[in-house]
Order: sequence, then C-alpha cells, then structure tokens
Amino acid sequence: MKHLSVAALSVLHAVARGTAHGFDIIDATGLPGGTVYPALSRLERDGYVSSSWEAEADAHAEGRPARRYYRVTASGVRALANATRHYQALLPALHRPARGRA
Repeated sequence: MKHLSVAALSVLHAVARGTAHGFDIIDATGLPGGTVYPALSRLERDGYVSSSWEAEADAHAEGRPARRYYRVTASGVRALANATRHYQALLPALHRPARGRA
C-alpha cells in the first residue's frame, strides 16, 4: 500500500467524514484547490475514492454547474487507517528534544 502525503491524507479524511464535493473538501481541509483536485485524482486512480457526477438537471435547478461527488471506498478506509497509524507513530519523535541540545 502506498504512503499517503499529509495533503492526500487530509483530503481522504475529509471525504471519509462525508465531505463530498471539491469546494467543501477545500473548506474542510483548508488546502487550496491546486492541492485538493490533484490529490482527489490520485486517490481515485489508486482506488481510495470513487466519484460520480450530479445530474445536470439538479444542478441547473439550483443555478450552478454540476458537482462531482466523491466517496471513500473500502480500500480508502484501509489506506486512511494505515496512514493515520503511520503518522501517529511519528508524533512521539516530535516531542523528544533533538540530540546535542538541552
């Protein structure tokens, strides 16, 4: 299983929490669109999220373009759990003083 970047982990986490489309994922993560959309593409390519387009008629009824909705897959749930454990394992190292410093 591939290691996820912090940005990809953040995006995957937002999707797993139910944040379904791009602008909401941007808001949930605080990441720019230039980070979120490529991350979503990679996550979909790797099978961690799937997507579908909203019906054009529904979007037009609300006066906006159609949205692409994302949802986490079973592989994405496993990847999220593994990546979370990986990054949590790094946390103790952040709290230790560096060698050679007091």
